[in-house]
Amino acid sequence: MGVKPHVQTAIYLIWIMLVPAGMWFTYQTFPPHLSGNWHELIAFLALMAIVASMPIIINNVPIFLIQWVSFTVFLIFGLFVEIVFTQIAVLVLLLKLRVPKEQLFRLPLNMIMFFIVSVLSGTVYYLLGGQTTPQLTEDSEAFLLAILYAVLNYFINQVIVSFNLFFIYKRKNAYFGKDLLVETLTTIITIPVGVVLYILYNELRLLSLLFVGIPFVSLSVIFNLYYSSEKINKYLQKAAEIGHQMAERLQVDDVVTLFIQKLGGMLPVDYAYVFEVSGDELKLTRYVEEGRVDPYNRPPLKKNEGISGMVWDKQKACFYSRKKEWQHHTSGGYLPQDAKSILSVPIMRNKLVIGVLLLASKQERAYEKYQLTIVDILCSYFAVAMENAKHYERTKMQSERCSLTKLYNYRYFENALTKEFELLKRFDRDVISLIILDIDHFKKINDTYGHQSGNEILIDIAGRINKLVGSRGTVARYGGEEFVVLLPDVSKEEAYQTAELIRESIANWPFTLYQTIDQEQKKQQVKITASIGVATAPEDAEDALALIRHADRALYVGAKRAGRNRVAEYSSC
Repeated sequence: MGVKPHVQTAIYLIWIMLVPAGMWFTYQTFPPHLSGNWHELIAFLALMAIVASMPIIINNVPIFLIQWVSFTVFLIFGLFVEIVFTQIAVLVLLLKLRVPKEQLFRLPLNMIMFFIVSVLSGTVYYLLGGQTTPQLTEDSEAFLLAILYAVLNYFINQVIVSFNLFFIYKRKNAYFGKDLLVETLTTIITIPVGVVLYILYNELRLLSLLFVGIPFVSLSVIFNLYYSSEKINKYLQKAAEIGHQMAERLQVDDVVTLFIQKLGGMLPVDYAYVFEVSGDELKLTRYVEEGRVDPYNRPPLKKNEGISGMVWDKQKACFYSRKKEWQHHTSGGYLPQDAKSILSVPIMRNKLVIGVLLLASKQERAYEKYQLTIVDILCSYFAVAMENAKHYERTKMQSERCSLTKLYNYRYFENALTKEFELLKRFDRDVISLIILDIDHFKKINDTYGHQSGNEILIDIAGRINKLVGSRGTVARYGGEEFVVLLPDVSKEEAYQTAELIRESIANWPFTLYQTIDQEQKKQQVKITASIGVATAPEDAEDALALIRHADRALYVGAKRAGRNRVAEYSSC
């Protein structure tokens, strides 16, 4: 709601100073007309509480339809009883709406509002000559005064609501919109109901509550059922849309990000955790806490460890409305101290749990049962989208990567080099440097230790190059025992220094072989060297093929022929 703390404090103080004293003054000035009808008094109070507990939701706004009952109570028992009953009805309504603690100021605020409305409209009614228990069917003046009271009650209510929205909630937009139209229509409908109830009460007493109250309450139930079904249908439509959007994502990270983002838009989510089943552990793959991704890693969970571990083990969704309902599951569950409502669903694929989703809110009773079903459907979409994204990433990696070293292959490197030259031609790149590396006497290694050992060396060299280059460039396996490193916006001097570091990392640290052809020695260490050529565009070449050719020439002429285990840069001289 965005109401500042000092404003909330002022609301509580105004209620303390105004309402109790005002009710005592009203009792003294306009004493209630009870005449021992306590059973009737209790019956009307019960009816008002029931009506207050079933507000009709229209356009996501709860409509408080107690006017017809309070109208009848005012005419029968007087202003004081109407004020007391209305205050109780406000309390029942806010309990039904599950107002969170941070918005409890709405209780005294609404009590103040209804108190002022009751006192002003009732006082005007009495000042104009209105009486308690008037004969509406026989006295037209009394009937008009009763209608005036109802109309005045409505208008004062709208003025105070507008005041609250503008000065307390700081809403600058006009109140006179759909909400006002709905309020007006419901008032027009309920005033005649109140008149009929009062007239029937004079004739039938408590039976009138059955004849009027039951149909009205039934209508409220039907409206609420309709609203609930409409709300569920909207959630289902949203779930289907989100499912389609996730299916369009081809990256696993994009699918998870969209999934969390959309859940946060649909539900009150302060904390979200996505777990993935990995063997006999539940690994946390993504978690968002109060809108931010926590950078720290967390240990995996076992079955029945925390709420997520329990959901994994039982393969059943669960939700809790209060903290005391799930506190016994806190061990190993990662849940923050201020979390209250919990919703957790297993992520299933082919009848197997592949992950667990856990959502938490700081509010009590933040989730409803039907939302559990919606999230379960979303988790099914999520499981399919994740499988598709993983399959795409695997296929893409197989088409772009060397299956042995996991580096990019020649096809990917060639495309990347072409794109870099396009950027160079558009002056989006200043220079492009290329490093080509060839392992010295690699055939001898294969002949001596076997091809499996040769593969081990290729994998190890790929890892060392990748570690040194990092995010500065693209490392690819050029073919056989040759590797290339593409370095955008890296000068020849910097590329030469990088190449020298790569050469030293290969020459100075021996390689450990585990799969040699010599069965007696299970582990051997060998020393390897590499020759490296460096070229830079546009200084050394004007197109991609020329850059490769010149770097290759530097490798074989400048490094190999000069004795190997060295770095050579291309020179046109």
